[in-house]
This record gives sequence, structure tokens and C-alpha cells, in this order.
Amino acid sequence: MAIDLFISPEETLRPGKISFSDIPMLAYNRTVSEEKKSYTKEELLGIYHDMMVIREFEEMLIATKIMGEYKGIKHLHGGPIHPSVGNEAVSVGMAYLLGTEDFVFGTHRGHGDILAKGLSAIRKLSGEELERVMSQFRGGITYRVIAENSPEKDVRGQAKDFLVYGAIAEIFAKQTGFNSGMGGSMHAFFPPFGIYPNNAIVAGSAPISTGAALYKKIAGTKGLVVCNIGDGSIGCGQVYEAMNFSAMDQFTTQWPEERKGGLPIIFHVANNQYGMGGQTKGSTMAYEYVSRLGAGVCPDEMHAERVDGTNPLAVIDAFRRKIDLIKRNDGPVLLETVCYRLVGHGTGDPQRYRTKEEVDAWKQYDPCILFRKTLKDAKIAGERELAELEQQVRELIYRCTKWAVDDAISPLVDILNQPDSIAKVMFSNERCGALWEEKPEVLAPKEDNSRLKLLQKKERFYKKDGKPLPPTKYVQMRDVIFEAMMDKFYSDPSVILYGEDVRDWGGAWGVSRAMMESIPIHRMFNSPISEPTITGSAVGYAMCGGRAIIEIMYMDFIARCGDELFNQMAKWQAMSAGLLKMPIVMRVTVGRQYGAQHSQDWASLCAHVPGLKVVYPATPYDAKGLLASAMNGTDPVVFMEGQILYDRGEEFHEGGIPAEFYELPIGEPDVKIKGEDITIITIGASLYSAREAAEKLKAYGISAEIIDVRTLVPLNYEPMIDSVKKTGKVVIVGDEVSRNSFMNTIAQTISELAFDYLDAPPCVVGAQNWICPAPEYDRFFYPDADWILDAIHTRIKPLDGYLCKNNFSKAETMRRNRLGV
Repeated sequence: MAIDLFISPEETLRPGKISFSDIPMLAYNRTVSEEKKSYTKEELLGIYHDMMVIREFEEMLIATKIMGEYKGIKHLHGGPIHPSVGNEAVSVGMAYLLGTEDFVFGTHRGHGDILAKGLSAIRKLSGEELERVMSQFRGGITYRVIAENSPEKDVRGQAKDFLVYGAIAEIFAKQTGFNSGMGGSMHAFFPPFGIYPNNAIVAGSAPISTGAALYKKIAGTKGLVVCNIGDGSIGCGQVYEAMNFSAMDQFTTQWPEERKGGLPIIFHVANNQYGMGGQTKGSTMAYEYVSRLGAGVCPDEMHAERVDGTNPLAVIDAFRRKIDLIKRNDGPVLLETVCYRLVGHGTGDPQRYRTKEEVDAWKQYDPCILFRKTLKDAKIAGERELAELEQQVRELIYRCTKWAVDDAISPLVDILNQPDSIAKVMFSNERCGALWEEKPEVLAPKEDNSRLKLLQKKERFYKKDGKPLPPTKYVQMRDVIFEAMMDKFYSDPSVILYGEDVRDWGGAWGVSRAMMESIPIHRMFNSPISEPTITGSAVGYAMCGGRAIIEIMYMDFIARCGDELFNQMAKWQAMSAGLLKMPIVMRVTVGRQYGAQHSQDWASLCAHVPGLKVVYPATPYDAKGLLASAMNGTDPVVFMEGQILYDRGEEFHEGGIPAEFYELPIGEPDVKIKGEDITIITIGASLYSAREAAEKLKAYGISAEIIDVRTLVPLNYEPMIDSVKKTGKVVIVGDEVSRNSFMNTIAQTISELAFDYLDAPPCVVGAQNWICPAPEYDRFFYPDADWILDAIHTRIKPLDGYLCKNNFSKAETMRRNRLGV
């Protein structure tokens, strides 16, 4: 069924011009005296208080990093520090109107955003809510420090100590920090206050924030998302991708009425004039004004605006207006707040890229000094009152720092005596059938789906009465992946599926064909060709409480989403000390017929990165059961699907493929064929070549045992070691290039664990160390049954009368490695 969006040739080819609306620049012009009707004295002093908390906090960090001491407190901080001195008005203005239901994401320079959002939350929550949040967060480990040491008697005063102390302890890698010291300076966050992860990767928060906004739209929860990024991030492609994704036309043309409108997100760019040392305007960028970019995203120009970031009231004014737009479902929004970084990029920055005259000129626009003077001039407060406020801030930072550096109060994680401390937070290993309690939204009863009806008529084993069936007569690999996802859609309301052409087309390989009959568009939709934002938005959706299944059309394309896969999806569970869960299944197809950029098997690349589970089934029975387990878990899984396997029926599991839901444990290899003389371990599609090789080995009196690993991470080696102890010989086969492959990892591990039982070194048979050629040359590139026999004959045990077809000699191996091929 085609999309009902007619593309008219007359309309498309009509001459004309594209017009743009004016983008406001620094339009706010009210004085504090004029704002007295809008703000109370307490509110205006609260704004100044929060700015000064950020300023003193950053100066403390600079002192501990550079001098190893802050006001007599000895501590030499070893990690990185990226101060936000000069950005205080930006952070406080951004956070002022937000509630805990509003989520903020930040950057490596995010301390100010954390403190501003936290202090804003403390003012808005009741005393009972604050007490509950502090006492329940991570079992009260952070709050106990405050309860035992804080001089504050009221709960709001204690909450300030809690916020500041928890952030400092996290930055100093203490287990009493918000994330047990696993996040540090660039990754700290605190979800109960709506403070979501800061990100060490420039622009890393853009797609993740987009996923959080997607969560709010699909889950129907209150609030909006603020993506805090810097002007340096505008050189990163994922920012543009995230903006486009958040403004997709389908949100207004196709999504249901109650979910119409762009995503509820404000892209908030703190333009402090520099990336690292590169001056953005006039040097490394071409946009002149960041706000100009809104015009390139959508017709309403993202309601873009340029705001004075040296004035917190100007920022608050802009946010008040933009929040109203979001509430009317008119997102996304682009806000550029203009400020200046008064210190270096980091504490080791010599700042050779700018002049002292420029820095001195901007010091006249120091937001803390300007706002202080404004408060005095408007007679909001006098010198004595302001000085008392500043002294209270200094005491707050001082005592929290003192607690944080005291190992007796704030110990480091004891890895020496608890060596599994970090290992325990790598995976959650939890099973959770449904993440939300609501009834799943579907379009029709599952049994009405036309494809499921058709599959009911097909055989669930590739043979009937001992005779092989044509592929049209049996349930195929692509069908069981479809079945597993359909089961999940009807049992878990949080599940969404998206990727390139997954809906109308059914995905590049027809896996999701006919699913659109049953699943509404807001749960299954086509994405732009934007692999970084497909993956990054899944991270944001998952960390907020949803479950995402994303399809990457070819495994080669994970290179485009490398940061989002390897730095975001893989790491947030551990960097949050287990606070966050990451229930994502990234389905990737592995090809053989599309040449060098569409046919690469990168299983080892995914397996190499800690924090990812990697599943690679070779049979329909395994694929359905393992995908079900992946979708019911709370860990990120890369689920590999061999393109040449999509047409396969079940050929090993005699009972065929159950029609009903079932799970198989991730991490357990499966003995597909029992044998006595040699062990053949396979990864992915090589299972079928190994089976053919086993048949040929019978002619030489050799009984081969074939073990399909099924998953790469985690992997239980016991069945493989038991087999090798029995046979004394092992060949590991797979379709990825042999150099640095996961086959080599298996070979190394078996050598270490079963060396005394081996009659010969483990032998690896992988693809050639070439680019993948055209399909006409597959037989020269990928291992087949003859390659396996050649390797056995040359490396393990000569086969009587056997003639090698390929050279597996040691000399040939030396020659190829010398040439790098």
C-alpha cells in the first residue's frame, strides 16, 4: 500500500521563488527595572545566586586542576576540565522555566547546565519530593554524606549541598558521585531533576536528545527536551541530521492527530565564538550566524532566534516564548545564545589562538559582573546583601569540595578488593517483557495480518516427508524475524521500529513487509537516510524508558554511525554505573553480493567494543529465539542478519520453527552436528560451508563436530573447549576477513584454555584480506567447503590422496602478511 501523499508534477515544476522570514537577533531590550513586574526580588537574586554557584564551582575545578589546591583544600584533579566561565547566564536562563519533566542534555562543558537545572528543580519541588529523591537515589549513598555533614537544617539547603556535592564527587571519580564516578566531568547527570547525560563527543547530544524528544512524543509524557550544544558542534553532520529528523514532514502529514507536530525539542546552541581553538565565525564555519541554519531545515525556519547570552533575563524571555511554541506542537526550535568563553577550552589551553585584547574586551561583558551591577543599579539589592549572598555561595562550594576530597567520606571505587566493580555495570543482563504498562497501540488483531495468515499455511522445516521443499513452501529466515518482532509489538507498548524504508517497502530485504497493516506509523516509521541519528535517537529513546529496534540496511553503514554505536549505545550503561538501561536492538544485514562498500562482515569490530552484545544467528530457529531474547533484554544488541540466509528454511532443528513465541539464551553456542575427530566452529553463514565440508571429510574417515557460536558477545567457551578436548583439532570458519577477525579471538582463547589437548594449532579460515569484490568472484573471496578441507590438509592433518585447491601453506601466509593482503 503506497503512501497517500501525491507528488503533483504541476506543483513540483511550477516556477517561483523560496522566501524566508526574518530571524530575530538580540531583540530583548528590557531593563531589570522594567522587569520588576515580572520577577520578585527573591527570583532576581536567585538568578544571580545560581550564576555565582556556577562561577565559583568552575573556579574551584580550575584551581584543583592547575594548582592542586582550592582555598587550602589539597586535591590534584587528574581528569579533564572544560570550564564554562562566561556561560553562566546561558545556563541559568535556559533552566529557569524548566521543570523536572523537561529533560536537558549537555556537552563536555556542561557543569553549568547541571547546576542550573538542578537549582531550578530544587526551587520547584516540594520538600517532601526533594527528601524522597535524595534518600532514594542510588540507595541514599550520596544523601548520607549530606545528612551526616551538612550544616543546613532545611531540606532545600540540604538539596543544594546534595546537588553540588554529588556533581563534585562524580567529577572526582568518587563512588558517592551521582554515577559512582563512572561518568566523570564530561558525562555527569541526574535524571530525577531532568538532568540527562552530558556528552564528551562534540555534537553527541544532538541525536540522543532527538531520541528523548521522540520518546516524549510517542509515550505522551509531559515536558520538552533541550539539546545544549556549542557552536563548534555545528560543523558536525549529526546536528543537521538530528534537526531534520526532529522536523520530518511525516510528523504533520502522516502521524495520528494526537501526535501531530514536530518533536518537542529546543536545539540550544551556546555560541561562545570558539570550537576548541578555532574561531567559528570568520574562520572554521560558513554560516555567519548559527540561527541562520533554521531556514535550511524547515519552512518555519525552526522559529530560529539569536539571543544575548550575557543577560539571563534575555535568555529566559526567549525560552518562555519557545516553550509556548513547543506546547503548541510547533517544534523543533533553534535558539542561538551569544556568549564568550572567558577561559581556555581546557585548563591546559595556552590560548594562542586569541589576543589578550579580545579577552579583556569581553571581560567587560562578564555576565556575572553585568548582572550584579544591574541588580545594584535597579536597587534590587545593595552591596552588603550581594556580598552576603556571594559568601554563602563560596561556603557552599567550599564545604562540598572538602567532603568530596576526603576519602573517608567519599571513597574511590575499591577495584583492588572488588575487581568486578566496573565489569558488573557493563551489562544489565535483565529481562523485561514490557517496559510500559499500557496496552500496545495496534491497528488490528495480530491474527488478521495477511503475512501471518500466509505463514500459517507454510511448513516450518525445509523438508517434508524427507524431501526438500521449494523456498516458497516453507517459513524462511526473514519470516521468523518478522514473527518475533510482531510478537514484541503486541506485547510491549514501548517498542518502536524504524530505519530506512522499513514501512512501505518492508525494509531492504522484506523483513518487515506487511507489518504496516498492523502497526501504526508512530510505532513503525521510515527514517531519513541518517544512520548516525537513527542510532543516536535510539539511544535517547532507550535511556528515557523505551525500547527501540532499528534497522541499518547494510553492516557497512555502521561506519556512518560509529560514534553513536561505539561511544554512545555501547557505553552509557557503564558510564551511568548501571543507572541507565539501553534496550536497543540494532538489526544489520551482512551481504555478499554488493561489492566493497555493501558486503563487509564487521562482527569483530562490534565485538571489540565493550558494552555491546553481538548476535549472529545462522538458522531461522536460532534467529527467532535469539531475537526474542534480545528484544526482551535491557542491553544494547547488534543483531547480524546474513543476506544469503534470508531465503533459508530451518535445516537443523528437527522440530522446525515454533510458530509461538520462544527465547534462546544469548551467549550459548550450539552443537549442530556431533562428531569425534575434528571440531569446526562457525560464525554466521559459514555454518553451511562447514556442513558440506563435514560431508566431504567422511570420505577420509573423519567425523567432524560442528559448533555454531550463534553469539559473539557474550560467549560461553565451555562447549567448544569440551569438543576440542575430545577431538584435539579445531578449525574456526567465518565470512569476515581473517586478519584481526573474531575467528582469531576464538583461536587465541582456545589455545590458552585447551593447549594441552591440541594436536595442532587452531586453524582460522576467513575471507581474503581484500576489498570485497563483485559477486562473480565470491568463490575466490569467501571460504567454502574446499577451503576448509585445504586448511585441514595443510595445517592440521594430511588427507590421503587429497589435492589442495588453495594455498594454505605457512610460506603463503608469510608472503601475504608481508604484502598486507
